[in-house]
Amino acid sequence: MKPLLSRLGKGALILAACGLVASCGLPRPGPNKQEIFAGSVQREGDAFIVAVNDRVTQATSVVPALGFSEGFLKAARVGSDTIQPGDTLGLTIWENVEDGLLATAGASSTVLEEVQVDGSGYIFVPYAGRIKASGRTPEKIRGVIVDKLKDQTPDPQVQVRRLAGNGATVALAGAVGGQGVYPIERPTRTLAAMLASAGGVTIEPEIAQVTVIRGNARGKIWLKDLFDYPELDIALRGGDKILVEEDTRTFTALGSTGSQDRISFETQSLSALEAIATVGGLTATAADPTGVFVLRNEPAAIAGSVLSRSDLTGAQRMVYVLDLTQPNGLFSARDFVIRDGDTIYVTEAPSVQWDRTIAAMTGSLGAATSLDALATALTGG
Repeated sequence: MKPLLSRLGKGALILAACGLVASCGLPRPGPNKQEIFAGSVQREGDAFIVAVNDRVTQATSVVPALGFSEGFLKAARVGSDTIQPGDTLGLTIWENVEDGLLATAGASSTVLEEVQVDGSGYIFVPYAGRIKASGRTPEKIRGVIVDKLKDQTPDPQVQVRRLAGNGATVALAGAVGGQGVYPIERPTRTLAAMLASAGGVTIEPEIAQVTVIRGNARGKIWLKDLFDYPELDIALRGGDKILVEEDTRTFTALGSTGSQDRISFETQSLSALEAIATVGGLTATAADPTGVFVLRNEPAAIAGSVLSRSDLTGAQRMVYVLDLTQPNGLFSARDFVIRDGDTIYVTEAPSVQWDRTIAAMTGSLGAATSLDALATALTGG
C-alpha cells in the first residue's frame, strides 16, 4: 500500500510542479481558446464570439462592390471626328471674288491655322463670329461657317479639319504596358480598346483593378469583369484618366499555421479554407482544428444581422469560430468569405502546451525515467 501511496504522491507532486512551470509563462504563439472566449461580451469582454454556420456565412458573405455609375454606363461613344473643348482646328476659306472679306490682295483663299476650341466649346472666325464647335463634326462646323459668311461674300467655300495629334485624349497610368497620353481615335473609343492600345496590363488579370476618373466622378471595376460583362466596356471622353493597379486587400495569419504573415489577396473572393491553404495549412504537430478564429471589425448592419440585433451602432469587434472537426466544418470554412483586414488565428492543441511543460521540466519529452527521478528527489525517497 505504501508504494502505491508513494507513487500517487509522486504523481501529484509532478502535476503540481508541471502546473507551477506552466504558470510561469512558457513560450507560445498566442492565446489559447479559453483565453479568447474569456474576452467575449458574454463574459464582460468587448468582442462578440460567434460559431460559424450556414446563416452566419450567408450574412457575412460580402464582397467589395465595384462598378460604374449610370453616368459612365449610359455615355454614348464619341465619334472620332467629334470636336471637344481644347481641340485645335485648321480652317481654309475660299472666296469667289478678287477682293474678298478675308483674303489678301491677289489671293483667293485664307488659311486660319491653329484655331483653338475654348473651354466653353467655341471658336472665333472673322466675320462669322463665335461659333459653337464642341459636340459637332468638322462637316457640321463647315456648314455653320458657310451660312454665316454667305451673306457677306458670294458662294464661300470652307474647309474645316482637326489638326493631327490635337484630338480628345485620355491619360493612362499604373500597371499598363505603356503609360502616357493617348488620343481617342476610331479604334480606341472604349475602355478595353484603349487599354489594349497601351500594351495591356502588366499584372495578373485576376487581381487587376481599373479606375476611370472623369471630372469629379470615379468608377472602379475588376479587369476580368470588363471582358465578362460587355456593358462595362464604357465609352471614353476627352480628359478621362485611367489607372490600373493591383488589388491592395490583405489578411493576416497568426498562430499554428504554416507561416505567419500579412498576405495579399490573389483572387477576387477568398474563403477561409483558401486563406489557410495560402499560408501552408494548419501546423500538423501543433494546431487545434477546433480553434480556428477569424477576427474582424464588422459594420453594424452586418453584425446586427449575424447577432439578430437592431441596437448596434458603429463597427463591432467580431470573432468568428470555425471548428474543422465538425461534420460540415470544412464546408463552413470553404463558404466563409475572408475580407480585407481580417486576422486568422489558429490556436495550439492543448497537448502541445502540456508537452512543452514536460520538456521544460525534464529536458526531454516522454522521458519517464527522468520524471521518476524528479519525483524521487522531490519526495526524498
